[in-house]
Amino acid sequence: MNKLIKNSIDKGITYHEYSKLIEQLVTKKETTGKEHTDARINLTKLNASRMRRLDKTIILSEKDINAFKEISKKQTWLVLIESWCADGAQTIPILNKIAEVMPNIDLKIVLRDENIALMNQFLTKGTQSIPKLIIADQHNNVLNSWGSRSKAATELVATYKKEHGKIDDTFKKNLQMWYNNDKGKSIIKDILELTLTSPIV
Repeated sequence: MNKLIKNSIDKGITYHEYSKLIEQLVTKKETTGKEHTDARINLTKLNASRMRRLDKTIILSEKDINAFKEISKKQTWLVLIESWCADGAQTIPILNKIAEVMPNIDLKIVLRDENIALMNQFLTKGTQSIPKLIIADQHNNVLNSWGSRSKAATELVATYKKEHGKIDDTFKKNLQMWYNNDKGKSIIKDILELTLTSPIV
């Protein structure tokens, strides 16, 4: 596992490089995946727009910044992603904002098709969703990992299914409204809750 993590980190790119790649894909009408379907190309365009918007609007609170300072050891945040993954457009800009203000966090982004072995390790245990955030220490030991769906979204789905028995169009609209308003912020709470309640020594 350590070797897989190291290889992926070595192949990883910065957020700036990833953003530039997405813009190039939009121009060429391509995706980072092997499939260049119209649907995925359109999602890549939409996600490029989302990322640009979030780059301008994301603000970390002083409270969040101080909380992240409790994470004391050098870490690499490895994000497995595709250009057409909508959750990535919401999540990665805010993870980058954290990395910008925290010198102990090195954000690396890797593309799914180039990291099949790592994807198989992390996406066969209950989730196939991307992006997948893997937090590793300076020795490439995995400390924690998160799927693209925050606890908040998971709880919304579970509660609605319990009350209504199925996911219908009304719920999908409500979830989309929450998703647009959340802008990836809930993942901060998820990370801080787990990291600070299970301190890294």
